[in-house]
Amino acid sequence: MSEAEDSTVRPLAPVGWIGLGIMGRPMAANLLRAGYPLTVFSRRRSSADELVAAGAVWAGSPAEVAAASEVVFTMVTDSAAVEEVVLGREGVLSGAHPGLILVDMSTIAPAMSRKIAAEAQKRGVRCLDAPVSGGEKGAREGTLSIMVGGDVETLAACRPLLEVLGKKITYVGPAGAGQTLKLVNQVVCGLNLLAMAEGLALADRAGLDLKTVLEAITGGAASSWMLENLGPKVAAGDFDPGFTVRLQQKDLRLALEMAAELAQPLPGTALVHQLFRYLEARGESEEGTQALYKVLRQPGLRGSTRISAGGNE
Repeated sequence: MSEAEDSTVRPLAPVGWIGLGIMGRPMAANLLRAGYPLTVFSRRRSSADELVAAGAVWAGSPAEVAAASEVVFTMVTDSAAVEEVVLGREGVLSGAHPGLILVDMSTIAPAMSRKIAAEAQKRGVRCLDAPVSGGEKGAREGTLSIMVGGDVETLAACRPLLEVLGKKITYVGPAGAGQTLKLVNQVVCGLNLLAMAEGLALADRAGLDLKTVLEAITGGAASSWMLENLGPKVAAGDFDPGFTVRLQQKDLRLALEMAAELAQPLPGTALVHQLFRYLEARGESEEGTQALYKVLRQPGLRGSTRISAGGNE
């Protein structure tokens, strides 16, 4: 798409996707199902097998993805990974054409988003930082919340694509603002995780049936996304990741670094960060974030008196 053309991306413009992990793969699949021609790249070729079988085209590098696309999405692990796939020797910008739009949906430092946007502008590439919330479930179902930094014209151009991926798209401000809001989101998520874990640990220690507990409190003022979506996993002893401890820790570190720069105390966030560090020390960094429960209550240990909906057993 040349700079002289209208800023609105064509309805079925060729799209590129870089990063096919827990979140990226189902998000890319949603775009493919919506009819967008899709070119993909990931560190592991096998991560793309299902998408390629469904009609996506494999590219040998991020630069090749950029050359084949009008809009390129990145969804990788951290600031260093985004810097590599965008600014590296075979990165997006090395294969970019003027008018390309880059949408980074990773969660990274706001300063890195601003750096990438500035470098992209030199190449005639427009950028959005558009991190998401909603976990693997939201990625699969296309119901993510998307927080967008950049300019409003670029957001308008990309909105049809973003609407395939999420149900709530919020414009926050200039480059880096989306990432700043995502870190705020992760602070709130971390504290909700702790509330869920503490409440269920107390219930279990007291001998209550966790499924009954969840049925009761998810209908009242104690309810939260974490309780509704991760509480049942805790009750079932399921600690498989929808979002890993390792990635949550990365996000909390970024939030704490930003808070330090702003001289803003985050005592609850610091506590959650240290509790997750216990899981990291035990080699459980690839488990789901609901594993925070295990820090407070080892699975398999139950209260001496089991209380069910029908009374004492």
